[in-house]
Amino acid sequence: MSGIFGVASNKDCAEILLYGTDYHSHLGTEYGGISVLGDDFARQIHNISQSQFKSKFFENCKHMKGDKGIGVISAFEEQPIYLNSKHGPFCLVTNGFIENAKELADELMRKGISFSEVSKGNINQSELTAKLINQGEDLVNGIEKMFDVIDGSCSLLLLNKDGIYAARDKCGYTPLVVGQREDAFAITSETSAFLNTEFKIIKYLEPGEVVLVNKNGVEQRKHGGKINQICAFLWIYTGFPASSYEGINAETVREKCGRFLAKQDKDIKVDVVSGVPDSGTAHAIGYSMESGKPFRRTLVKYTPGYGRSYTPPSQQRRDLVAKMKLLAIKEIIEGNKIIVCDDSIVRGTQFKNFTVKKLWDAGAREIHIRPACPPLMFPCKFNYSTRSIHELVTRRAIRSLEGCDLENVSEYIDSGSEKYEKMIDWITKDLDVTTLRYQTVEDMVKAIGVPREKLCLYCWTGKCPGAGKNREE
Repeated sequence: MSGIFGVASNKDCAEILLYGTDYHSHLGTEYGGISVLGDDFARQIHNISQSQFKSKFFENCKHMKGDKGIGVISAFEEQPIYLNSKHGPFCLVTNGFIENAKELADELMRKGISFSEVSKGNINQSELTAKLINQGEDLVNGIEKMFDVIDGSCSLLLLNKDGIYAARDKCGYTPLVVGQREDAFAITSETSAFLNTEFKIIKYLEPGEVVLVNKNGVEQRKHGGKINQICAFLWIYTGFPASSYEGINAETVREKCGRFLAKQDKDIKVDVVSGVPDSGTAHAIGYSMESGKPFRRTLVKYTPGYGRSYTPPSQQRRDLVAKMKLLAIKEIIEGNKIIVCDDSIVRGTQFKNFTVKKLWDAGAREIHIRPACPPLMFPCKFNYSTRSIHELVTRRAIRSLEGCDLENVSEYIDSGSEKYEKMIDWITKDLDVTTLRYQTVEDMVKAIGVPREKLCLYCWTGKCPGAGKNREE
């Protein structure tokens, strides 16, 4: 997943752009980039896999002059892209995942269009987006045409002489929000970027909506559509606690998730409630409030510099982050029966080797794992996360139980079925924990507070009705 931020100001915007973009550091792990437009474009891209965004860009921003700019912290590819197009020069940042990128790139290359940016051997999807937009009669028409041909999702900010064109993905999987302060307008993926930069929210973009943001204000250039399928995982894990999506704060949703987990645990007797930091902490606080059991920090994260073990692209890197960032506190763990809340269990390998093992080694008496979402059954189709279905711990369990991979896993999705129970038993033994109970889809949706039909639940259910693809894989 990536985070994008743009600002149009009455004065030089580079400092606002630096800090606004930096507030998306929880979303990306590989690259950071900014572009400022004054008399001409100034653009910088740096690898931030081993350093923080601010430390890479602080000096750059002192020398970048202009009244409008865009920034990105990217999970995978180098951005912003610069294109000297038939519509004039522009820079572009994107957030999303284009599932049919190769097919679209091949089609453009057959038309004689070349690609210069390559990310780890693949077409840079932001460059692909830019060149798809360039096929339109104008920029807005190009964005519409791009939306029509891609499978997956793409929200974007496009910087040119007019200002910043902001377009939210046509099904609304990822958010974009406009803010205003006395001297500037801004647009962001994360509303937490507005809190300390003094912007007030004035508009949540609708799915498929396109607006032009400049120092004079916000002009709608394309109305939004009727489909809304915002990613539910924003509230559960990927979003920042201080951010709101569709007007609903992430931290409060996580506390509600923890409360629902506690309500199904009337038969469990424990001494303390703990969360895997950072995103598991609020779930554990909610569990503690509902159960009356004390919240204590059995695990702490050393510094924010290690980032998320879920997002780095290589297994080796994920394992290193998972091992190094968490420290167990023996004095709190030893001899206790512990509830451990986390946002999710994806592959299970890090959780087993670098979380559960640390708790056992520190003398835990019992370990009861409570993920705040249902079992993940499908790789995300709409953003960078797990790309292979075989990575998921649920699929390893099913393969072991069935002796083969299954096309239809509906019985394993049904939390009331016998096969679901067998899958959970297998994962419990594999993780080496006392008990394991997942959140139900129904309780997760209640905790979020958005109607089920307006949420993307694909990674749990295999269904994405908003995209016209109501299917199980």
